[in-house]
Formats: sequence, structure tokens, C-alpha cells
Amino acid sequence: MNRVDLLRSIAAEQDGLVTRAQAMRIGFSRNDIDQLVAAGRWRRVARAVYLTSGHRVDPPSRRCRIRAAVLSLGPPAHAVFGTAAELHGIAGLPQRDEIHVALPGRAARLARIADPAVVLHQLEHPPETVCRWRGIPVTTPLTTISEILLREDRYASVSVLDSALNRRLLTLDCLARIPALIRGRRGAVAARGYLAEADGRSQSPLETRSRLRCVDGRVPPDVLQLEIRDPDGYLLGTGDLGWRGPRVVAEADGRDVHSVPEAVFADRRRQNRLVNAGWTVLRFTWQDTMQPDYIPWTVRQAIAAARFNRS
Repeated sequence: MNRVDLLRSIAAEQDGLVTRAQAMRIGFSRNDIDQLVAAGRWRRVARAVYLTSGHRVDPPSRRCRIRAAVLSLGPPAHAVFGTAAELHGIAGLPQRDEIHVALPGRAARLARIADPAVVLHQLEHPPETVCRWRGIPVTTPLTTISEILLREDRYASVSVLDSALNRRLLTLDCLARIPALIRGRRGAVAARGYLAEADGRSQSPLETRSRLRCVDGRVPPDVLQLEIRDPDGYLLGTGDLGWRGPRVVAEADGRDVHSVPEAVFADRRRQNRLVNAGWTVLRFTWQDTMQPDYIPWTVRQAIAAARFNRS
């Protein structure tokens, strides 16, 4: 296989990226690389990392930038914290531009970084706590979650836990191991409290935040993902949060899922079925969770009205 075909093969596995070292190993000289960059056929994305011709996207994708940052720092580098969670598909953290990468000891002190979004951490992880996600070295879900719990507040931490459990990236046995992993570290006491509030039935950070607002407002739901059926067993709908006694359900309306026309129509039909069956249906948005009192107040009002109507 000639060097061009080898280059294509490497780039295809790396979001179109190739490092200077990889290119030189397959026969490109430093001068060849410099000329390709000068001619605009390759684009420098990170130190000694290039986006090759045929893969040029402006700006580079988020995953491409993360991979480039890790590649530029050499084999010991791996994604950590929020960047690791992002790669694993764990939701719940605020959207941030930073790319968190770890290097052990002296390697971190000597590293040179051009991208201001790359945050380098001097950390050493045992080999068993690092895996590969589509070729990118990254801390395992268990290690990633354990470290996030020490850095984030309650709402973000519980949202991350719920997401990882819901996606089956963590099990209840994994959760039981976390206290030992974080013992003695700053933030460990608060993190143990977050573990007690985790519930993998929550299907989105919005559902988690809505639930926590209800817990804080002393009207916790008694069930999540409540299936409501008619006397013949036909499924009328599922409520994200449910209060079975007063027959109140709440749905968390995420913008991405519920904004398309088909979803809007389906939501309306489901709500009509539930209302006709005697249930009160509440709907909450992300903005609602930003007001500490709004969601629990609304739930209390609905519960009181439901009980009054049945008295």
C-alpha cells in the first residue's frame, strides 16, 4: 500500500486527522507536510495534528477538536471530566467549550498547547480506568462519573448520574463502588448525598431537574415514568413524574424532543386522553427549573385542586 492510501486509512479512523509523527512513519517528510499545509491541502488543527484533504470542515467538529487535542499531547493523553462524559454520551453538564485532557506528572508540565479551549490536568490514571471511545483514550464511565461528582453541584451531578444509569453505562453495583473511589477527597461528603438521589428512570436532565425541584419543595413524585392505562389495559400515556393519589402527572418538555410538529401533535393527543381519564397533566420546561419555587408550587396547586374536586 502506498503512502497516500496509508494516509487515507489512518485519517479515516481519526475523523480525518493525522499527526506529523504518523505521516512521517508512512513516508512523508517534514518538507512534504509543510508544503501540504502551505498549499491549503492540510489544515493544522492542533500542535503537529492536521486535518487532511477530503475531510476539511470549517470549523472542525467538536469530536474532531477533542481528538486533535488528545493526539497532539501524545500517547499518555486522555480525555477527562466533562469531555469524557460528552464522549460517552452522558448528559447533564452545562454546555462548555473547554476540552479537558489529562497527562501524568512531568509530561503535563512539559506539554505545549496552542488551543485556549484545551484545559490540561496533571493526573495519572491506572490503565484499567482508561478505555477508548472510537479510538480516543478516555476515562471509563465509572471513573468519569466519580470525578465529576467531586467537581459539580448537586443538580448537575444527579443529572449525570441519572443519565449514566439510564443509558446503562453504570449499574447499581457501580454506584456502590463510588464512595470507596472518592473517599477522603474534597467534595466526597456531598457526592455521597448525590448518589442517594440518583434514579435511572429519569430520561433527561430536564426530568432530573424537575424531580429535584419537587423534592426540594417537599412534593416529591411517588413514581417516575408512570404508565396510565384504561380499564381494558390500553396505555393512555406515560407521565415523567407521577403523584398517583391525586392523579397528577408532570411531563418535562425538552425543546429538542417536543418541538417538532409530530411530537407536538402526539403530546396533545396523549394529554387529551389523560385528562379525559381524570388525570391532571402539568408540563414543565427548562426555564421553569431555573425558578426554585415555581414547579413545586404548581404541583401543590394541582394536587390541592384535584383533591377539592373529588371531595
